[in-house]
Amino acid sequence: MQTSDFGYNLPESSIAQTPAEPRDSSRLLVLHRDDGKLEHRIFRDVTDYLNAGDLLVLNQTRVIPARIFARKETGGRVELLLLRRRDEVTWEALVGGKGLRVGRLAQIEDGPEVKIIEELDGAERLIKFSEPIESYFSKVGNVPLPPYIHEKLNDPERYQTVYAKEPGSAAAPTAGLHFTPRLLEELQVKGVKIAYVTLHVGLDTFAPVNEDNPEEHKIHSEWCELTQETADAINETRTRGGKVIAVGTTSVRTLESAASRSTPLRASLQSPVSNSPISPFTGPTTLYILPGYQFKIVDAMITNFHLPKSTLLMLVSAFAGRERILETYATAVSEGYRFYSFGDAMLIL
Repeated sequence: MQTSDFGYNLPESSIAQTPAEPRDSSRLLVLHRDDGKLEHRIFRDVTDYLNAGDLLVLNQTRVIPARIFARKETGGRVELLLLRRRDEVTWEALVGGKGLRVGRLAQIEDGPEVKIIEELDGAERLIKFSEPIESYFSKVGNVPLPPYIHEKLNDPERYQTVYAKEPGSAAAPTAGLHFTPRLLEELQVKGVKIAYVTLHVGLDTFAPVNEDNPEEHKIHSEWCELTQETADAINETRTRGGKVIAVGTTSVRTLESAASRSTPLRASLQSPVSNSPISPFTGPTTLYILPGYQFKIVDAMITNFHLPKSTLLMLVSAFAGRERILETYATAVSEGYRFYSFGDAMLIL
């Protein structure tokens, strides 16, 4: 297996720049894993594929306005992109600007002072604020849209799911952007149960794999939580014979992390599917799902179209087969589907 096996050609015109309006009017490409059949639908038609007794699992993380600007003592501009919170005043962050070495100070306008306290990988730094930054988010924070989105987002809430609740992500769990309150209500009326997990998304999730051998790629940890309530809902669903449908790769990784927490985390080495009950789980995950992984919890998933050679494309390839996914992506390009964060969706059954 080589990283180049997960490459594909995508015209720049296929990258969505703005979200669909309304949310559930985006297109839905349905892939049946058993026979490779494809169906072209609208996202609100997802109700046709979920049944009473099924469980829809949503990631309730909320994107924080994590892009912040400051000035060095010399007046030079500094850009901070907060990635992970270590404690009340200490964060891992991507920094932009010259000479940002250990000990360098910068001042956020109308906000606290920030100090570089450790150099991490590349442009990543460990930074320390003079006081907690969260209370300043509304004044100094900006929503960090992905770099391939060049259009201005007039309503920042369009980069949040309608059920976003727990602040902590540097990027949105974008498969959930297609849901509306009405669509979720329709699913519940049909008898589909809904459960929530939390995984705070880091930007490393979307980074391309640069190593020739994808197994040599280091995937960064992300904090996730699966509560007792959600664990109970999953176990009841499996006992009744219902399906567990994960919304987004972040929900997939949370579910599978909870199921795999006592086994080696590199997914290609996971044990076969287990019927044992899932337990609550809170903590960091570095679960790396590559082809060959045996899924333990997830029966179906809703996901957007992912970047070439990304760990997310490898994850969906593990679920549906690499060749089938790449063939499906080629069809999506030819049929004019919109790709990436604000793009259309896939339902993989």
